[in-house]
Amino acid sequence: MVTLVYLSVIILAWFATAANADIQVVCANKSVSITWEISADLVPYAARLFLGSCMPSHLNLLPSGKGEVQFNYGFENCNFLSLQIKGKQMSYQNEITFRPYPKSKPAAFVYPIKCVYRSPANLNNQFLNPGSVSEGRGSLVFHMALLNEQLTGLATTNVIPLGSFMPIWAQVEQKSHQPLLLLMEECVAAHTPQLHSGSWVYPIINNKGCLLESKQGNSIFLPRYHSSALILYLQSFRLGHEGEVYIHCKLTAWDPDVLDESNKVCHYVKETERWSLLDDPFQSSICNCCDSTCNYWVFHCFVTNPSLESRGLRHNFVLGPLIVVEPDSPAK
Repeated sequence: MVTLVYLSVIILAWFATAANADIQVVCANKSVSITWEISADLVPYAARLFLGSCMPSHLNLLPSGKGEVQFNYGFENCNFLSLQIKGKQMSYQNEITFRPYPKSKPAAFVYPIKCVYRSPANLNNQFLNPGSVSEGRGSLVFHMALLNEQLTGLATTNVIPLGSFMPIWAQVEQKSHQPLLLLMEECVAAHTPQLHSGSWVYPIINNKGCLLESKQGNSIFLPRYHSSALILYLQSFRLGHEGEVYIHCKLTAWDPDVLDESNKVCHYVKETERWSLLDDPFQSSICNCCDSTCNYWVFHCFVTNPSLESRGLRHNFVLGPLIVVEPDSPAK
């Protein structure tokens, strides 16, 4: 009880200076370095400071008694969100938090972290040239972007007429890995780029790869040009009376030879009134669970590729804002 009271006092004192928190952020090429100076009272609780899901990389004690917390991580770690903006800029977003209480309770302090970059010059042609495959080790890099109507490059506008189609392209750079299969495990639409426990969302893909919008609307997955890439041909819609939409997706890299209820790409074919497996229609029976509940297995690194690092298998991505307007509205 004494410890909890003491911690509460620290939190109250910390809130008095939190607005002037000494936090320095340095955005590198594919990583971020954050230095955070904390008071002497908080030094014993440094393990309760987080960057996303990551604990501090280092804690240095200063002569003044204060502490210096460092976070040095790549964007593939700590649950960073990747946000593609009109094909011109890409940002990586996260939060620094102080969580003195269990995860079920909100953080006592939140500080947003954002690194913004120009999109790579070769991103326009990347979905036409997925790259070569060689043996060795290397981390995975995921991409997601909105394509133009001709599927020849990135979209030049984020204004979408209601009812038209939005080609959403996703890819995992294979680099030194054996061939990988890119999956869209889950996608939802929301009004905001950040999802919280109380966020209202509209499901697009669920049940580990079932495209709900193919049954409720006219959305489909286009045939693959490579196993490491996927194009979701999503018919645009509006969320309530607001036109601004963010698409949140969980992307997964998997073994092309291992397809099951937990790892699949399924869409509903209205002509046959059946679910179909995009990558092998002869195995479409594994999509039958899309109308109920698919078996969820524990996610693990597949044994056929021991060099694939488990931390690179899954990535959360956010695409937006997409502005959905009435068909006769002028483009903004």
